[in-house]
Amino acid sequence: MRTKPDLSFWKLWNLSFGFFGVQIAYALQSANISRIFATLGADPHQLSFFWILPPLMGMIVQPIIGLLSDKTWCRFGRRIPYLFVGAIVAVAVMLMLPNAGSLGLTTQVVMWGLTGTMLFGLMSLMFLDTSINIAMQPFKMMVGDMVNIKQKGLAYSIQSFLCNAGSLVGYLFPYIFTFFGVQNVAPEGVIPNSVIYSFYIGAAILILCVIYTTVNVKEYSPEEMAQFGNEEEESAETKAEAKPAAKKVSIPYTFISIGLVQFFCWAAFMYMWTYTPGAIAAQCWGTTDTASEGYQAAANWVGVVFAVQAVGSIIWAALIPQFKSYKLAYVVSLLIGGVGFISIYWVTNQFVLWVSFLLIGAAWAGMLALPFTLFTNALQGNPKMGTYLGLFNCTICLPQIVAAVLGGPILKALTPEGGAAPEVDMLVLAGIFLLLGAASVFFIKEAKAAKKA
Repeated sequence: MRTKPDLSFWKLWNLSFGFFGVQIAYALQSANISRIFATLGADPHQLSFFWILPPLMGMIVQPIIGLLSDKTWCRFGRRIPYLFVGAIVAVAVMLMLPNAGSLGLTTQVVMWGLTGTMLFGLMSLMFLDTSINIAMQPFKMMVGDMVNIKQKGLAYSIQSFLCNAGSLVGYLFPYIFTFFGVQNVAPEGVIPNSVIYSFYIGAAILILCVIYTTVNVKEYSPEEMAQFGNEEEESAETKAEAKPAAKKVSIPYTFISIGLVQFFCWAAFMYMWTYTPGAIAAQCWGTTDTASEGYQAAANWVGVVFAVQAVGSIIWAALIPQFKSYKLAYVVSLLIGGVGFISIYWVTNQFVLWVSFLLIGAAWAGMLALPFTLFTNALQGNPKMGTYLGLFNCTICLPQIVAAVLGGPILKALTPEGGAAPEVDMLVLAGIFLLLGAASVFFIKEAKAAKKA
């Protein structure tokens, strides 16, 4: 019998490095989708409906990718073929999406209250998020496949760091291009060049990072995986004999309890991605006119504060291992993030927003690393790791879909008659959701391997 060997830091790094490029694409989508559709003519009460597609495609695609890749063994590996195909499609769509307003499509309503340009943007968004999900899921699965239980927390922390570093770059691109003189305003209904160039450069980095991982990572063969699986089962049995009181945590219970926390967390961040541009424009620039220079400047600043959030997340991710248990780290992370969201209600200075988003970064760090660590430890040695992780992605996607469906009606109920939509109120609601998520962590039962020494 063989055990999974300890991997060097750089092997763990290479395993997740492509995630850096994937996350740049995801950050560009997250920070700019509301900006793009608002520029194309969408009403604030419509914005949340455009956000239904990304999590919906993730919920459909990632379980399928998990199931198929569990059964895939070829000369290129088990997970890597899906990673590469997803990246290629994502690059193609990233070259199309920001040009939705420049193709001469009709600006008249075509169907469902949407114009031709918005329909093109919507279809591009669907393909973009589908491809990002196809590329993203294999990275999580490869950690489960190739890293032993002892190093799994470190591996997911590295992945979290690369995720946040990629987010930092993607969020800042429009601001950086504007700083160097690229046009940040455009005719009504047209996306500014600062956003278009950001997607172009992001696509180039994505494919280069994915190529790096595919060249530097060799997945274990089916025979090796079978030996590792048997060894882990034997090891578990040996430990059980030595410590009869130890009990396995039920996978369905773990799935449901972590899923409850995930529901509140991902609903909160769905509202952040959807309503931050409008909230900052109104709070700090005093405008709701999407064609104005002030609105586009505020939209650039969204990338800046999201980057600040990523920095906060990187800092907090380094502190998470210092906690005595993953559950305690989870609770504290979400409480800090909840305070950050709620504080935005009183902020009218663009620089003071940095404090709020640094705090929000703590929640994001916890959400990226801790649920997968807790869940994969409960799955240790399970041959259907990819399938379970694909299904687990539903705990990320479903709350976003629910939040997107309810976002418009909630905002409409909060909007005074004849007044502007108070999008900042949706960020306060996001903070309340994180506080509820922190309370829900107490329902989780940690697997023995997940507890700190």
